[in-house]
Amino acid sequence: MEQRVTESSLLASFSDYLEAQRLVDRMSDDGFPVESVRIVGEGVRTVEQVTGRMTRGRAAAMGAASGAWFGVLVGLLFGLFTAGAAWLWLLLISLVIGAFWGAVFGFVAHWSTRGQRDFSSVMTLQAQRYEVHVDKERAAQAARYVL
Repeated sequence: MEQRVTESSLLASFSDYLEAQRLVDRMSDDGFPVESVRIVGEGVRTVEQVTGRMTRGRAAAMGAASGAWFGVLVGLLFGLFTAGAAWLWLLLISLVIGAFWGAVFGFVAHWSTRGQRDFSSVMTLQAQRYEVHVDKERAAQAARYVL
């Protein structure tokens, strides 16, 4: 897909993304050609929200959960070649084996850090402000939405 490069004009600036989104949504609802609109985040930074303490037990539990999902996937793939009640047993055994090895690997992975990172977190991108830009040829038409 070819990306078009056009000159744009600043329509409005907001401190919150939802406000910028509301403006573009209002323009869309009114039939404005929103293909000519961009929301640009300025002053982007990463924010890491700490969600809790990471213990060896919690690492093992999280590993068991992800291992169980992987085990179910493997069980479903092998289950394509099985019929009857054996299919259900294969799925259950795959889940248990996946959960066991996931717990082992989660525990060992956390234990091997030797306390370097004893917390879990979620990282997001945030901007200081969000600017709504519109193509120059539509700037006059778009100006009525910010008055």
